[in-house]
Amino acid sequence: MAEPLRLKAKSASPGIASGPAFLAEEPKAPSAAERPDAAPASQAVGGYGALEKAIDISIGELEHLADGADAESRDIIDFQIEVLRDPSIAEATGARMEADENVVFAWVATLDAYIGELEAADEEQMRARAVDILDIKNRVLGALAGTPIADFPPGSVFIGKDMEPSRFLAHDWSKGGGIALFAGSTAGHVALLARAKSVPMVIGTGRFSAADGDPVSVDGNAGAVILQAGSMLIPPLVPAQEPAGDTQTTGGELRTADGVPILLSININDPAEIDALDPATAGVGLMRSEFSITSVADAANEERQLAIYRRVLEQAGDRPVTIRMLDIGGDKPLAGLEDLPALASGLRGIRLLLARPEIARVQARALLRAAVFGRLSVMLPMVTFPDEIDRIRELFREEAEKLGRRALLHRMPPIGMMVEVPAAALMLDTFGAAAFFSFGTNDLTQYLAASARDDIDADAAKAAPAVLRLIARAVKLTAGKPVSICGDMAGNPSYLPGLLAAGLRHFSVAPARRPAIRSAIIGLNADGTRAAGE
Repeated sequence: MAEPLRLKAKSASPGIASGPAFLAEEPKAPSAAERPDAAPASQAVGGYGALEKAIDISIGELEHLADGADAESRDIIDFQIEVLRDPSIAEATGARMEADENVVFAWVATLDAYIGELEAADEEQMRARAVDILDIKNRVLGALAGTPIADFPPGSVFIGKDMEPSRFLAHDWSKGGGIALFAGSTAGHVALLARAKSVPMVIGTGRFSAADGDPVSVDGNAGAVILQAGSMLIPPLVPAQEPAGDTQTTGGELRTADGVPILLSININDPAEIDALDPATAGVGLMRSEFSITSVADAANEERQLAIYRRVLEQAGDRPVTIRMLDIGGDKPLAGLEDLPALASGLRGIRLLLARPEIARVQARALLRAAVFGRLSVMLPMVTFPDEIDRIRELFREEAEKLGRRALLHRMPPIGMMVEVPAAALMLDTFGAAAFFSFGTNDLTQYLAASARDDIDADAAKAAPAVLRLIARAVKLTAGKPVSICGDMAGNPSYLPGLLAAGLRHFSVAPARRPAIRSAIIGLNADGTRAAGE
């Protein structure tokens, strides 16, 4: 039997503690939409008045936390209250809002800038204060969204990059437990509190893998963490991935009647849909993230998005997963952002993400961090011009650099594009920055036939010959890059002959359509003709 893994760490508070692991980087609190006691998303955000109210709520929570606290704890809470009452923080947030930023994103950007300055400081004492500001940021976000930060089970060993002081103070340590931090500081407020309350704590373990609930021991005397057999250190650097579409046939291979390999994936709207997925037979060719991120509170919550994407990737196992960035705007509003000029102007998809980079940056960070948990590719919606991909790729590079400075594990995923706009389909050879292409036939049909959104079903059959001809021409322009189709046309057996003849070899369909499409492919040759005897 393998020996337990003993990781060298630095003692921040003496003592020995054992208990089930609590993984802090996988949020356990439900979103506002899932909490029956929370305000509706549409009521959870607003203008400057909403921010003032959220700050007042946060100050009240901190004052309640300070009731009966010792002098040391009270000093820490007073520091946080002082920051919340600092007029310069409110003024900076207000200035961002005047520049047409939503209140949630304005608050996040203001506090992130403050955190970044502290993390870059030369003195350890200053760097250690970054987690205090992170604590304040998250508390106000929770008040804005109606989702207060949840406690963790008593007796647990808290595992994470760092720990917020108010989270320490709100927890019941009388039943034991300890703290193991990947980073952390002996000069931080949590280390100070841990020593005062005799809670064993170690820092600087580096990232390691552990399952929620795994038995963990913290040795604050020797400076070590003892994990059950099977746990391991996670390397700090992870190489970039190849596009998921490069692997056409792994387990669950599908071939046409004349032996040409075909990849058949599924489309999902809700992460719950992946629970029925057998990782041995299908990957995810399209996850529409806007069905999971439905409000501005979710869009501003990096940790919540990370948890959603990680769940899908882990359930898919070794199979590829393509997540499309938020396709909001037009007929797909985001609750809490409906009144912004960018939405009123009709912007949608990548244009809206570029017009509202605060939305794109949060999602980019969550996707970069999620990429280490599986074979992730990122797809951009409604791309029309090559420079749109260049700008998003640069945004991803900037956010990856920030994550690196914060010592957060991440990986740069391949970034491809939806082919939904006829102008892009005709010019695919100019999109050199795209790692892969996927045809979205719903919008492609609408724009090609000049149809209203409500008339698509009626016009689809009439427009199909033109759509198939456009796809066939576009496939020839892809220069050998991975190409797939994920629109409704892919799930209709009557269109398969034309799609195969156009050169498509990767189909992503609704889960309910997969059996019918699989059967149809087996009965067709790669050129779309029926197999002999069919």
